[in-house]
Amino acid sequence: MISKNFKILLALIFAALIFSPLKGEDKIDIWKNKKKNGNIERNQSDTVTKKNDIKPNLAEPVEANQDILITDGVIDNSREIKVFGVYDPADYNFNLNMWSTTKAEDVRSSIKRIKKINLSKTSNEILENVLLSFSYPPEGMEEKEFVNLKINWLIENNRLNLLEEFLKQNKEFEGKSKAVQYLVDNNIAQANIKEGCEKIKFIDSTIKDSYLEKFKIYCLVFNNKKSQAQLLLDLLREQKQSDKFFDDKINFLLGITEKTSNKINEKNLLNFYLSSVTVKDFNYQPTKKTKKEIWKYLNAANLIKLEDITDKDKIKELEVAANQKQIDRSIIFDIYKQVTFNLNTLINAKNIYQSLESIDARSLLYQKFLLSENNEAKIEYLFLLEELFKKDEIENIYSEFLSENLKKIGLDNVPEQYKEIAENKLLKNTELQLGKVKYNDKILHQSKIIKFYVENEEGKKIQKEIDKTFKKINKNKKYFYSAKDLALVNTLINDGFKIPSYFKYNDLAAKYEVPENLNKLIQNKQNAFLALKIVEIIGEDEPHQLDPETVFFITNLLNKTNLIEIRNKVLISALPLRV
Repeated sequence: MISKNFKILLALIFAALIFSPLKGEDKIDIWKNKKKNGNIERNQSDTVTKKNDIKPNLAEPVEANQDILITDGVIDNSREIKVFGVYDPADYNFNLNMWSTTKAEDVRSSIKRIKKINLSKTSNEILENVLLSFSYPPEGMEEKEFVNLKINWLIENNRLNLLEEFLKQNKEFEGKSKAVQYLVDNNIAQANIKEGCEKIKFIDSTIKDSYLEKFKIYCLVFNNKKSQAQLLLDLLREQKQSDKFFDDKINFLLGITEKTSNKINEKNLLNFYLSSVTVKDFNYQPTKKTKKEIWKYLNAANLIKLEDITDKDKIKELEVAANQKQIDRSIIFDIYKQVTFNLNTLINAKNIYQSLESIDARSLLYQKFLLSENNEAKIEYLFLLEELFKKDEIENIYSEFLSENLKKIGLDNVPEQYKEIAENKLLKNTELQLGKVKYNDKILHQSKIIKFYVENEEGKKIQKEIDKTFKKINKNKKYFYSAKDLALVNTLINDGFKIPSYFKYNDLAAKYEVPENLNKLIQNKQNAFLALKIVEIIGEDEPHQLDPETVFFITNLLNKTNLIEIRNKVLISALPLRV
């Protein structure tokens, strides 16, 4: 008989061999840090590091001559500082000290405001470029808070790929178990256990988390490695990290016991999942109190059942869940199709629906929409349906459905009385896509000069284009130089191009004021914080939707700080004529 202690020893050895993290790449210090004027600065050339260049061996302390701490711009050698992130700061024209002159409270306040904005694609990209660049924390912010700020953003915005990249590039950090559990639970919620089990590669000796250890054991069972699972289960029990429910389920799955409890455990997603795969004739009816992640799993695993189509309370619960994006909206529309109406009710739907209960009314109009043969009738029922969803404050179910069906019909086929509202709904619910660039040499900021930014045209050709275009436009005495024109000229000057001497840029630009508070950030070398402020300014819009004056002062600020990557992102969206 093998002793208990020996079994535990075997388990420890096995765990060390099987679950030790994969050996990472040899450390490469891409940030050759040196001391300069009391600050640590990066040696960098005029050229920007390409985005796919070698990254640092993540979460390793930055190798300087000594351990460092930056406080109020002064170096403190008392402890080592670790940096965490995904991107090389040079990729976006920053350095490791990008936050060192910015107060923690200012960063907290800005992020708090940003979280209230439904960021556009460009705004979100800029934010993540800034937030996820490797750097020292802001003044007055501990490493723990700074890394949590990054992790929380990734989790709150469901940035799964970036979160996984963060884990790959950063070995040890506060909140690692939270990040791994989020990835694990996301895969369980999608009923994708195979991929979820692949995430155990991030569970190493630095993580002391019983939930993840339990999931690791289940993955061994899932992959038919039962003896290994048994050893780790014994170890977990020895550490008093297991519980009766988990022991019961794993013993049943291992074939040690023939029976298991039929009780459904909702304490966490793993427990609920184990219940669903072990309870015979599993039948669970979610309620308003059901956790969001459980709703998602039920939806993904096709476990949502409506046994009684007349159960309006149950349908309402499902509608609320769909509105909160916990279940797929298709479930709701499938229910609407199952509600029965007589022929007379269907024929007179437009006159009858207002006298029905809300669920029946939506079901009737939805069925009538499906039965309609001409576009005018379809459009009419689509907008009547929208009002019913708005009335019950569940329009999230409907917004994408409306947009998709308007696109199917096509704006050209929409009757004139509905055209304007249809256009608005399409714009509201679909991502605006930039069209193909059409160069217009009659307008400076739309001319072939911008090929330098749009197509990476070589500088010599662009200089010739500058000379030609300015000469042509100068002949037009009525030409008005817009703020976008000046944004382009400011950029060309910044990038070393020669502008004709007769063009009085400074005189023309003088009438456009750049906010003084933003200029002050430049004086204080708060480039990263300035980028955050620009995210706030752009907000929900894409750069091409901003007014010309805003495009000018954003471009002006980015040129002053030499934030070229972000500037180009703004210019490429804001300046060209697109078709």
